[in-house]
Parts: sequence; C-alpha cells; structure tokens
Amino acid sequence: MFLSSPPMAFISTIFLVLSITIVGGIAQPNQASLISFDNSLRYPHSWLSPSKRFAFGLYQQGSGFAVGIWLVGMENKTIVWTANRDKPLVTSNAVVEFARDSELLLRTEQGPELVIASAEVPVSYAAMLDSGNFVLYDREYNIVWMSFDNPTDTILGGQTLLAGKQLYSSFSQSNHSFGRFLLAMQSDGNLVSYPVNSEKTAPDAYWHTGTSGSGYNPEDIYFVLDLNSTGRLIVFNKNDSVTVAILYEESASNFNNNNNNTIYRATLDVDGVFRLYSHTYYESRNYRVSRLWSSLNSSCLVKDICALNSFCAINDNQTTCRCLPGHDFVDHNQSNLGCSRNFSEAECRGGKGNAAFYNMTTMENMEWGDTPYIAEQMSKEDCSISCLEDCNCGAALFVNNHCQKQQFPLKYVRRVDYGYAAFLKVGLIQKRRQPPILSKIAMVQIVLVTSGFTILSCVALAIFVCFILKIRVLTYKRTLKKGNLGLPEQVTLRLFTYTELKRATNSFKEELGKGSFGTIYKGALNKGKKLVAVKRLEKLVEEGEREFRAEMRAIGRTHHRNLVRLLGFCAEDSKRLLVYEYMSNGSLANLLFGAILRPDWTERLRIALDVARGILYLHEECEAPIIHCDIKPQNILMDDCWNAKISDFGLAKFLMPDQTRTFTGARGTRGYVAPEWHKNIPISVKADVYSYGIVLLEIVCCRKNIDVNASAEEIVLSSWAYKCFAARDLYKLVIGEEVDMMSLEKMVKVGLWCIQEEPALRPSMKCVVLMLEGITEVPVPPCPTTPSM
Repeated sequence: MFLSSPPMAFISTIFLVLSITIVGGIAQPNQASLISFDNSLRYPHSWLSPSKRFAFGLYQQGSGFAVGIWLVGMENKTIVWTANRDKPLVTSNAVVEFARDSELLLRTEQGPELVIASAEVPVSYAAMLDSGNFVLYDREYNIVWMSFDNPTDTILGGQTLLAGKQLYSSFSQSNHSFGRFLLAMQSDGNLVSYPVNSEKTAPDAYWHTGTSGSGYNPEDIYFVLDLNSTGRLIVFNKNDSVTVAILYEESASNFNNNNNNTIYRATLDVDGVFRLYSHTYYESRNYRVSRLWSSLNSSCLVKDICALNSFCAINDNQTTCRCLPGHDFVDHNQSNLGCSRNFSEAECRGGKGNAAFYNMTTMENMEWGDTPYIAEQMSKEDCSISCLEDCNCGAALFVNNHCQKQQFPLKYVRRVDYGYAAFLKVGLIQKRRQPPILSKIAMVQIVLVTSGFTILSCVALAIFVCFILKIRVLTYKRTLKKGNLGLPEQVTLRLFTYTELKRATNSFKEELGKGSFGTIYKGALNKGKKLVAVKRLEKLVEEGEREFRAEMRAIGRTHHRNLVRLLGFCAEDSKRLLVYEYMSNGSLANLLFGAILRPDWTERLRIALDVARGILYLHEECEAPIIHCDIKPQNILMDDCWNAKISDFGLAKFLMPDQTRTFTGARGTRGYVAPEWHKNIPISVKADVYSYGIVLLEIVCCRKNIDVNASAEEIVLSSWAYKCFAARDLYKLVIGEEVDMMSLEKMVKVGLWCIQEEPALRPSMKCVVLMLEGITEVPVPPCPTTPSM
C-alpha cells in the first residue's frame, strides 16, 4: 500500500533534495535572530523565530511547567516538541540558561539541573528557526545540535524521522510526558505503530506502511520518514533517492495558495493514530487547523487503546472503552486502564460440574490478540460447551470451524466484520424472585399496618432515648463530682475503680507497650470474656493530669472505625487510668519493621487508606478539629481483622470550630515532625498531613524513614523515594515484590505531596483519601525538603 509509480518517485526525489538543501544547508544565520551564550530565559518570556510563528521556552502543563516549542497564535498552544518528557514538571521560577560551554540547562530550586540540549563541541549561539527547529551553533555558525534530531511526538515541514528513531505519543492532551503508543521508522523500510507496553513484534503492530524491505538489499538502504514544506509526507530511501511510500501529497493549487502561510505538522496523537495537520495563518496571527490525513479511520483500530479485558466502541463519534461480560473497570475514572473480573472463581470441578458455577456468554464479531493454548476442530455449539467444561478455559473464539481456547486476561480485544464468535465464561448471578401481585385492598392494609407500626416504634424509641439520656446525664454528673475532671459534657464513658482495673490486669503484670506519659497493660473484664488495654499514667502529676484530660477530650466524644475506642477511665485520688479496646495484632510498626514477611501490597494499600480516613475524621468530621500531633507507625494499632486504628491522643491539640491554626510548643516524634514545629509559627492540621506522608512512604517500602544501616543514598527514605520517582526507578523501592506499578506510583506521589516543606502545598486529608481511592488524579509533586532528624 502507498507505493508510488516510477514518475512520482522521480518528482518526489526532486522535492526531497530541495527540502534537505534548504534545512540542512549551512547558510549564514540571521544575526538578529541569534541568542548569545550569556542569555537566560524565564517564564513567561520566550525565544521567538524570525516570523514569530514558533516559540521556545517554558510553558504551563497542568500544575507545573515544562520546556518546549510551540506554534504561536492560539490560546491553547500547539506543542510540537518537549524537553525531558520523562522528568517531573518544574515551577514557574525555573530558569533556562547556557552552562559549561556546550549545554543548555534548566535550573530549578526544587531539584537537580536538567540538560535540555548538549553538544560535543563548544556552543556560541542558539536560534529558534522559522521551520520550528531549535538549534545550537558553534563559533563558525555550524549547527552542532537541533531539536529536529530529537523528535518527541511530532515532525514538522522540512523534518525527517531517521531509521531507528521513534515518535512517542503524549500521555494526554494536557500532559506531554511519554504516552502509550509509538511510531517507529524501522531500518527495513517499514513505518510501524505499536503499543509502548508490547514486545514490538508483528502481532503487536496495529498500523504499518507495508514497505518492509521494499525489494532492496538491506545493507545498501537508509530509510527516512520525510515531511517537506509543501505538506508531502513520504517514506524515502536516501541511498537510492527513491520514494517508497507516499502517505499524503498536497495538490498543486493548494500548495501555490498556501505556500507562505501554511505550516505542516505530522503527530502521533494521544489515541495512537498518526495524523497530518496543516496550520494556515492569517493577518491576526491566529491559524486554522485542518486534518489532512490519518493513518487509521478510527482510534478503535489501535491495539491497546482499551487495555486488558475491554474493547473499544464509538458513541456519538466519541471513542469509549467497554468491559467484557463478567468484568468491571479497574478505575471507573480512567476506563482505558482495562477491566478485572467482578466474580470470584469457584473451585473447578471439571466436566459438567462447572455448569453449577459458570455460564457462557456469546459475543458475535469479536477477536483478540492472544495466542490460544489449544485450537480444536469442532462445531460452534460444542466450542461453547467445551470451554465451559474446561477448567483452564476463560474464553473461546470460534474461527473457521476451530475452537481457540484462551485464559484470562485478554489483550487487544476488538470488534470485527468477519463473523468470529466469542464465548466468555462468567459467574452465575442468582435472579431475584418477582414479588407476587397484590390486590388494591391488600396493598392499603399493608400500608396502614406498616405506617401504624412505624409511628408506634418511633414514639417508643423517643421515650426510651429520653430515659437513657436522663440516666446517663445523672451518672455523668456524679462522675464529675467525684473525679473533679472538668471534662466536656459530651463525654459519657464508664467509670472504673482502681481495684477493678488492678484485678483486670493481674496487678499490671503483662505490659503491651508504652505510650506518651504512660505504660499500657493487657487486661480482661467480665470474668475474662472481654480483653482490654489499660493505660496507666506514670509521669509528673501536672503532665499526667494534662495528658489524661487530653485523651479523654479527644477520644471520649469521637467514634470512628479507624480510631481506637476509649471504653472508660479511672480517677481515684492521684491515680489516672484509661481503658481502651484491645488490639490483638499489635502496632503497624511491628507489622512493617518487625515481621519476617512483609504484608502483601493489597494489605498495605488498605492500611494506608484506613489511617488516612482516621486522620480525615479528626480533621474535618469532628465537632471541632483535632490535631493528633504524633502520627507514627507505633501509634497505629491493628485489630483482629487487621484494620488499622489510630491511638495515643496524649499530645493532641484542639481547635475551635472556626479556628484553623494555633500556637503550641514542639510535640511529636523525631523523623515524623513537620518543619513548621521548629519555626515558631502557628500549627495547623497540615502538621498531621506531613507525618502521614512519612508513614505512607514507610508503608510503601516496609522500612523506617531513617535507616543508618542503609547505603548513603538510601538513609533518608523520603529523599531516596523522590530520587527514584524523578529517575523513573520506583521499582527500587519494592525490589523482590510483585506490586501494581500504577498504584505504587500513585502512593509515592501522594506521600511526596504530603511532605512538602510549605504547609500550603500539602493536600488536605480529604484530598489524600480521594487520591488514594483513585477518584482524583495525582499531579506530579515537586521535590520535598529533607525531613528533620
């Protein structure tokens, strides 16, 4: 396909030679457009081409900034080149400047400098050319580096994609980091599109020019993809000066009309389709964008446009992903991430016994890209039955009287026009019984009886509640009078005698651990039927009393599944004890740092969310905000079901309902303390967010934030985590484990946001929970500060 005839090959050769002569020729540059070596660049300024149609500089990308080249003239910039696509975004105060005689650098306050361009010889000048090519010159005005040799997702008129080079799509329309698809100009002469996460073999290709080899000796050919200034897009053999494939050619009349005002751009778009665009300028410096050519008529033809166990569909001219029967989206907010099974696999019994657990669903005109583990000749009906009775079979494709059996997951699933039938094994869903049809009289009777019963129940409940409240108020007043605690009226806890708790703990025999100001002992109430944890305050009277009242106020009027429940207290003379629910599985610190086996990745995700939800309750869902002030793994306990619960509120700080910050003395534990504790500035709930960020990174890596036994680079976990994130080496944090890399990146990014030095940059715990749940996207974080030791 796209092969040219001999006359067209001759004409194309002339055009290409002309375009190469214009772009590659070393002519004396326009002196006025040269950028000297001592220049620097800051946002929002840019370096313009002589015609002012192209600009080089910092541009805004989401919540950060990147360095790139764009077309000037539209509010939404058309980005044609981006530097350091695999690096985190920078802030607006970054500076582009020349250094070390041969490099153009991006310097930031948050992290190490980034190299934008580097030459092998000293550089004297730079220039943004009218072709859209950003170049570096030596002293004799020879080009020693140019952006045209380092394309991202686009080539422009006058630019070639050399053999062995690739274009990579952007991640999204607003995020120009590496995306999911690539276009390769192969050395065999074939221009091919692949999913990035594939083996780049023939079964993975979803579009190609079909020009592999092209009848020439591979040792004597050198292929390029060329887009000239007339909009002619071709695959060209430079050695033999022969056009191998013409992808698009502008008519002569259009070329004559638009020659001076049209810029051509060929881009591998976000959806994986390679498209050619024209940008026609007008006097207002705005331009009209026209799509001239597409490699595919529909993005649904792109392999991996929808990930595992999903397929592409078009609704109202919009591409959407749908799950196969028996599957749900992994993330409903990002449907292109694929689907997973929504039913548990039953124990396979083989043969006809499987019909008790599974059913077969048929989908017509489907296919997928996996190689079957077996293909047998049989009828269409037998194919469905055979897959149902086969324990290994998850799906089967009936092709040309052959049954091709496949295990899940399925990749490259798509609809076709050639009649393949797909059989999918799904779990049986019990049908609900339809209620019997009732007569109108019966319905009226039911409504009257139900209403009367509801009213009587509400009245009885109201009387009972009033009675119970009255008893509790009287009991609490007696408690206050006896203990002289001065606690808020909302606290209603059981009052224990010292003798009861001494007997329950067997004279405080079994120690569970130590908290702030006191030691915690194991106890048993109700003749040993109910286990409890008893905390006995042991510090100075003033400190102990203050700590006792703090925990009473903090926990006594809170109730949440991720907070340790306070059951009661003892206040006899100078004795102060608190009685908590018993947490049988110890602390999170023991689980992360002391266990032989690490908790699996799913458990760590759940624990991280449990802790976040508990802190969110303290910050936003209590009557008045509570700052815990000492969030760390030792203060997070695990119950019988391994649910994480926050404990030890002895250092908690309380805010008024309309208060967001407060002054207080330094509190907390070294390694988890937010920087503002040491700056004598008001403290807010963001101090807990910082501590949570450290804990989150510890949960991810199953190691302490400060580990003096680690290598020099890894001693401080938060610094090491950012270095791994910036270098795209997150796997180093979990070496030896099988984890979901997307959720790993999400948790690390959330942790890095939480430990930003400026409290205003840290997210609220509400935002943290939403990001961990996948409801909101996590932006790329800047480099955090090194934590205090």
